[in-house]
Amino acid sequence: MCIIMILKQSFSNDSIYCSTFAQQKSIGLINKVFFEEIKNMTYQEVWDYQSSTQAALVNHKRYYSGHERILETNSVHRLFFCEHSPVYTLGKSGSEDHLLLNKSQLQDQKIEYFKINRGGDITYHGPGQITGYPILDLADFKEDVRWYIDSLEQVIIDTIAHYGILGTRINGYTGVWLKSTNSLPNRKICALGVHMSRWVTLHGFAFNVNTDLSYFENIIPCGIVDDDKAVTSLQSELGMTLEMPFIKSLMKSNFEKIFNVEIYNNEPIK
Repeated sequence: MCIIMILKQSFSNDSIYCSTFAQQKSIGLINKVFFEEIKNMTYQEVWDYQSSTQAALVNHKRYYSGHERILETNSVHRLFFCEHSPVYTLGKSGSEDHLLLNKSQLQDQKIEYFKINRGGDITYHGPGQITGYPILDLADFKEDVRWYIDSLEQVIIDTIAHYGILGTRINGYTGVWLKSTNSLPNRKICALGVHMSRWVTLHGFAFNVNTDLSYFENIIPCGIVDDDKAVTSLQSELGMTLEMPFIKSLMKSNFEKIFNVEIYNNEPIK
């Protein structure tokens, strides 16, 4: 599927140019992404917010699929960062057997639990972890799920490279991994799970920075039972606590580079 763009340029009042996204890039048009940092919201509130943002973009796309789409009505792409309160989320293809706590134990430990509409199995979100939710219309980028996942992974790979850590991919597994050593197994430092509607993305990635890894002991993370695989964090690998504002700034810069976009900051949502 290719959305045709009607571009009005200043060469003359009646000059009209039809262009696909690739043609836009050739004349220097770059997608804008509006960034928001979400604070003091429950998981349900954040999920509702990103879902309504996706729905608005899908409706915008549906309307312009039957009309001329001009530059001024181009898609509004979003990127949300947040640090959730402790919560376990189970993807569509996951098994509840991978949650090792019962309802009473979840309540005692003040951990929420949600079955959600992303791909993948069970994972943990909490303080010290940067959860990123890009809401992008891939018609303005590339309509390819593998390309999108690879691009998100590359943002994290480039971010941890700043600290001299080599991130990699493992065939058959999503996310960003650190290769095994003589004393350590393969370690996942960032999990990914996405959902799409008409090529508009939802959900995203969970990057362990200063995350309390003990919460992962209550689940079978991502449903992976292999003895040679574990979960890690940037703090665990470096032996020090990281400054979250700097990490977020670095991630945004890498997101701009990998996705070839310009990010504009909005006020934090509180």
